[in-house]
Amino acid sequence: MTLSEEATERLADVVELQPTKNSELQERWDMESGSEVHQYLENELGDYYFRDDNSLIRATAEANDLVDVEPGIESDPDDEGVPSRIRVPELQTQIVAVLAGPEEESESVVSVLHKLREEFDVDPEAEDVRSGLQSLRRKGVVEVEYRTVPTFRLTVDREELEVESSE
Repeated sequence: MTLSEEATERLADVVELQPTKNSELQERWDMESGSEVHQYLENELGDYYFRDDNSLIRATAEANDLVDVEPGIESDPDDEGVPSRIRVPELQTQIVAVLAGPEEESESVVSVLHKLREEFDVDPEAEDVRSGLQSLRRKGVVEVEYRTVPTFRLTVDREELEVESSE
C-alpha cells in the first residue's frame, strides 16, 4: 500500500504521539471530530496502526520503519518499561519541568497551571493542562492520585528523563 504525502505525514504523527487518542490526532490534524479521525485512520492508515488493550492508538513496527521520526517514547529495557525519553508538544515539556517529582506531594491541575504561568510566562487553558497531564500519564511518566480532585506527579526523577519538544 503506497501512502500519499499527507498520509505519510499523518502516520509520522501517530508514530510520534503514540500512545495517543482520537482527540489528540483531531487537534494535530485540525479535524472536526474524533469520528473523522477514526475514518481517516481506517481508510488511509489501516495497515499501519492498532489499538492497544486500553484503546489507545499505536503505530505498527512497519509504520515506525516507514516514517523518519522517532517514536514518542523510548524506554530503558532494564527499568521495567519506565520511559527514559519522550517526545511531546511544548506545553507537555513545560509541564514535566514544573510538575511535582515522584517523592513529592501530587498536585492539582490548577497548581500546575499556576506554576506554568510563573515559570514560563504562558497562560494555557486549564483544560489544555489537564489534557497534557493525561497524555503524559498515558506515556507512563505521570501518575494520578485521586483525592478531592485528581492530582498528579512524575513517576520518574526529572534527571532520568529526557524530554524533547515535538514542535
